[in-house]
Amino acid sequence: MNRIDRLVATVLLLQSKRLIRAEDIARHFSISLCTVYRDMRSLDEAGVPVAAEAGEGYSLASGYHLPPVMFTKEEASALFIGSELAKQFTDDTLRTHIETALLKVRSVLPAETQEHLDALGNATFIAPRYASKPQRGNHTAAIQEAIASRRVLRIDYYSYLNDESTKRTVEPLGMIYYAERWHLIAYCRLREDIRDFRTDRIESLALKDETFPKRKDFSFKEHFRTSAAMEKSIEVQVWFDKKIVRFASEKEYYGLVGESRADGGIVMTFLVAELAPISHWLLSFGTSVQIGSPDTLRAMLRAEAETLAKHYQ
Repeated sequence: MNRIDRLVATVLLLQSKRLIRAEDIARHFSISLCTVYRDMRSLDEAGVPVAAEAGEGYSLASGYHLPPVMFTKEEASALFIGSELAKQFTDDTLRTHIETALLKVRSVLPAETQEHLDALGNATFIAPRYASKPQRGNHTAAIQEAIASRRVLRIDYYSYLNDESTKRTVEPLGMIYYAERWHLIAYCRLREDIRDFRTDRIESLALKDETFPKRKDFSFKEHFRTSAAMEKSIEVQVWFDKKIVRFASEKEYYGLVGESRADGGIVMTFLVAELAPISHWLLSFGTSVQIGSPDTLRAMLRAEAETLAKHYQ
C-alpha cells in the first residue's frame, strides 16, 4: 500500500471508531509508531481535523466524513464471499440484513463490477458438508443489541442434560461460534457465575430496560481460551490410513494436538470435552481408522456401527 492510499485508509479507520490508539493503527497497517505520527501530522496539515487525546489515542472531529469510497472489484468480491458464508452461519434475524446490506453495496457499484458479482454468484456454492447446520431460535440480532448496549436479558433456556427449561436473567458479554453453533457468553444471575448458552437452545428472549456496568476485570478472549482448555480434558488417539489422511481436513476443529507416523499411517492425538462429536466424525471414515484410546470411544463406534447394520438389514 502506497502512502496516499494509507492516509485515506487511516481516515476511514478513524471514521470507523470513536477513539483509536497509535499502537492499533501501527498494527493495522504493519508500520512503525514513528510512521503513524508522521501520517497524523500530514493529515492535520491537509486539513483533516484529527484530535489527539494524551494517553488515549486519536479521533476525528464530530461530523467529519470522507465522501463515499468506491469499492474495487476485489473488495466487492471479498464482501460477496463473506456475505454468502455469513448467511450460512447465522439465523433469519441477520440473514435478511446481510442481503439488504449487500444490495446497498451493489447499488453503488459500476455496471462492470455488478456483472463481475453476477458471474461469481452463478459460480459460487457452499457445499452442505461445510455449511453450518441451520440455526434455530432466531435470537441473534436481539442478542447483539443486548451486548452492544449492555442490556440485561431474560431468557428461557432449555437444558438437554436435565431435559427442562429454566428462566435465567443474564448479563450478555459476547458471542462465540464453535462446534457448529453460536454461543452466548453471559453472567448468569441465577448461578452467580459466567455461563455458556447455546443460542439455539434459547426458547424465548426479552431485552430488559435495565443496563449493567462493564466488567473491567473480564477478558472475553482470555475467558474462552482458558475455559476451552479446561473443558478439553479427554485424550483420544486414532490411527488414520495414509490414503485418507488428506480427507481429515477438519482435524483441528476436533481438537488435534499431535501427529506421528506409525504402521503406514498417521496417529493423531486429540483433546476433547466430549466423545459424541468426534465419534460421529470418525465413523464417516469406516475401516480406514482404528481407535487407540479410550476404550469408551471404541465401544461407542461399535454400537453406532451395529445400529446402522440393523437399520439396513
